[in-house]
Amino acid sequence: MSEGSSTSDGPKPKVTSSVHDIKAEKPPWGSRFLTDEADVFTHNAWDHVPPPEDQAEKIAASLAMQHSAPVPEDEKHKYNDRPSRHWDNFYKNNESNFFKNRKWLHTEFPELVQALQPEAGPVTIAEIGCGAGNAVFPLLMSNKNPQLIIRAHDYSSHAVKLVQHNPLYLDPPIGTISASKWDLTSETLPEGIEPGSVDIAILVFVMSALHPDEWGRAVSNIHKMLKPGGLLLFRDYGRYDLAQLRFRSNRLLDENLYIRGDKTRVYFFEIGTHLLLSTSPLQLPHCPPHPLFATEQLGVDRRLLVNRKRQLKMYRIWMQGKFRKL
Repeated sequence: MSEGSSTSDGPKPKVTSSVHDIKAEKPPWGSRFLTDEADVFTHNAWDHVPPPEDQAEKIAASLAMQHSAPVPEDEKHKYNDRPSRHWDNFYKNNESNFFKNRKWLHTEFPELVQALQPEAGPVTIAEIGCGAGNAVFPLLMSNKNPQLIIRAHDYSSHAVKLVQHNPLYLDPPIGTISASKWDLTSETLPEGIEPGSVDIAILVFVMSALHPDEWGRAVSNIHKMLKPGGLLLFRDYGRYDLAQLRFRSNRLLDENLYIRGDKTRVYFFEIGTHLLLSTSPLQLPHCPPHPLFATEQLGVDRRLLVNRKRQLKMYRIWMQGKFRKL
């Protein structure tokens, strides 16, 4: 995910979230608003920029093309059976230096910053889909809480190895960290995590890697591991994001679910899907009776990223939520 870097003539790094909550009339204060189209290429990123007038036509054309040539039925099993092997290949091919640290988590989720304070007391944070550790290690580097426990899990064994070989993992300055392979859609919790033992669970660009048929089990596991009143922090791809519209033929696996060139899956969410996963009374397969969570935040982060050298405009959409276990 690109956040737009700071340059001498560009904006200062963002210090506040620009997520527009569905219950808020206006985007949050501190957002970078584009008030004059002539200024669009003066900075790298702008918040909450309305899409161009022809965006609906572009969306319709992209979706029509994708639906005209989806993944053949007899090939879908290649992507849905043992998807972890595709992520293993992904991490083997890219290694840890491919990924940028997610320092923006501190801005989007101040609850994480609070957990790092020296007086915070015992706090257990579990990141599901930890990848190479680009979320947990920035937390560890900023941590001042000696009673912080970080649990990192991924269903790619190669990703877990990247975490375990990191110098910060081998010798954390303050607090403790452990990492292990675990499939969010499995029938049991990770070894060492008891039901009701986690204060904060992080799911960042994780649910999008699952088939919708697997969501129920995933939500059930997160709900089970969290303490009563525990917090789920969620961020993922939004419906009609640039990445979705760029997919060509033979990439559409199911509705709003696609296959990347590296064979990993990606789903693009909308607000209603998040409500179904967390707070809706509707029942998901393999999941306890809903509602499971109270919504503390649910919103959209719309960002116009620009490539000033190539004069390109890129409309990005992400969904973000905070859900408190009931």
